Amino acid sequence: MTYTLDHLTILSRTPQTAATFYGFLLPRLGFAQKKPHIWANQTGLHIQFGQARDGTGDYGRYAPGLNHFGFSAPSPEAVEALAAELEAAGIPARLQRFEPGITALFIPDPDGLRVEVSYYPPGVPPVD
Repeated sequence: MTYTLDHLTILSRTPQTAATFYGFLLPRLGFAQKKPHIWANQTGLHIQFGQARDGTGDYGRYAPGLNHFGFSAPSPEAVEALAAELEAAGIPARLQRFEPGITALFIPDPDGLRVEVSYYPPGVPPVD
């Protein structure tokens, strides 16, 4: 039996700042807003946003909790185009290339959670 990821819940210290960030990014990744704090794509993946509790710590690369989440892009050009759109909008992102032919974009959200958008050539798995 295979289980599939159906949703992610992301908590933010400043929901309006997160809403602006994800409101820009998610439509470019094929998501549509279903409710004020819920987005979904055509495969049924839902992302829900909420308010973090006061006094909680920042994102940590190796800290417990969600480390990052990644999306597969259809081509390296799609990743590069998204990088250009983010740069034009003043949203920081790091574009990198890895062997064998992977093009990856790493985008920190306003609370430091990383969003990854990567192209993987045919036959190269997204997680190794």
